[in-house]
Amino acid sequence: MADRKSIIAPSVLAADFCEVGKAVDLVMKAGGDWIHLDVMDGCFVPPITFGAQMVTAIRERTKLTLDAHLMTENPGNQLDAFLKAGVDRFTFHVEAETHVHRLVEEIHKSGIKAGISIVPSTPVCVIEEILSVVDQVLVMTVNPGWGGQFLIPETLDKVRKLALLRREGAGDYLICIDGGFGKDTSAEVWAAGVDVAVMGSAFFGAVNPVEALQECRPS
Repeated sequence: MADRKSIIAPSVLAADFCEVGKAVDLVMKAGGDWIHLDVMDGCFVPPITFGAQMVTAIRERTKLTLDAHLMTENPGNQLDAFLKAGVDRFTFHVEAETHVHRLVEEIHKSGIKAGISIVPSTPVCVIEEILSVVDQVLVMTVNPGWGGQFLIPETLDKVRKLALLRREGAGDYLICIDGGFGKDTSAEVWAAGVDVAVMGSAFFGAVNPVEALQECRPS
């Protein structure tokens, strides 16, 4: 996969929602590679965050890759809205969708990249049958729903497993993690085989976000 590299994707979930435009500008200033969009519906996870309308506004502000992470029930029902909003990648949870392969096909037919995500309690074996057709796998390294949590070390074993499966020919997917990524965990995250790291409160909560992001780049 040509775009495989150490990508850092700041998540606007950790930004001030009254200043989302400034938050997007800050990501660009800091050299963020993608913008991660944590969409929660109050059902799959307790909080409600934002929907396609805000993503439309973000798209008008930046040309960076927008990666929508749907932490919602029936994620396929939201695909058209997020396509119209201008996302580049649409990631959904295997735990929330019965017809996973069909939804991946629908995403691809729409012309964008498809991702699958698993929560900390879901093993990699649940998604092995779909690895050959997805563009990315998002491993939740915290329990989804809230920012500012500590990375669960055991979840990186899933990253290592996914990296091994990829080497063995299971698929050509990016390996992503979401949760607890920052200066103190970045070296371990990259060493495990991660391609894309979502950065939330460690970025937007930093005294100097630009410096904080650069400190998390692999050495």
